[in-house]
Amino acid sequence: MLKDKAAVVTGSSRGIGAAIAKLLARNGAKVLVNYTTNREQGQKVVAEIVASGGRAMLARADVTVRSDVEDMIRVAEAELGPTDILVNNANMSFPVAPFVEYRWEDFERKLTNELKASFFTCQTVVPGMLQRGSGVIVNVSSGLSRVPGPGFIAHSSAKSALDAFSKSLALELGPCGIRVNVVAPGLTLTDATSHQPKQMHETIKAYTPLRRLGEPEDIAGAVLFLCSDEARFVTGTYLPVCGGSQMT
Repeated sequence: MLKDKAAVVTGSSRGIGAAIAKLLARNGAKVLVNYTTNREQGQKVVAEIVASGGRAMLARADVTVRSDVEDMIRVAEAELGPTDILVNNANMSFPVAPFVEYRWEDFERKLTNELKASFFTCQTVVPGMLQRGSGVIVNVSSGLSRVPGPGFIAHSSAKSALDAFSKSLALELGPCGIRVNVVAPGLTLTDATSHQPKQMHETIKAYTPLRRLGEPEDIAGAVLFLCSDEARFVTGTYLPVCGGSQMT
């Protein structure tokens, strides 16, 4: 589906990002695997892709730092070719706390970092996409951008901003052949959610029509679709991947 396409997947050393990188590679893409701190995990993802006959490379970059992003894309394009696909998946940590206890500094950091991470990557790859008249951007949001949860005010606000940013890009870049979409995972079983109470997971499963929680591969499948020519007339969309717990 993605033969000879060059893809950059941020935050792809583990969890959802790793699943996305591996699935894109299995479908023919040349993939840059990005990490910030865990090089070993990133190397494992690259090794798995290469062992399966795919092509991948590893690059460290803090995607909230413009110079890091520019260096990463420069290295990626020298090795893999011009960026055809950008998946913004990097996770920005945040405290979970009631609003009355939230510190403005923590709220601001989450909001700012979330948007920096997509703003810098998009602004770095879009000029090349404009020259070629084609490109695909997928931003990974969250179901919490539409249906908030207690303690998640910073996350919900930041992801809502990312949704609006994505729609604006879709409108502006669509006439130039560039598609921009959002994938919004529901609760997904990764190491980032493994510490959550079992009872909470059971409760969420009980009101989810498909009666299970998400797996990273579920999110990756939606991203693959949006990156492929099967979605060539899809842009500006918000795609919940949550087993039906959120219906739009």
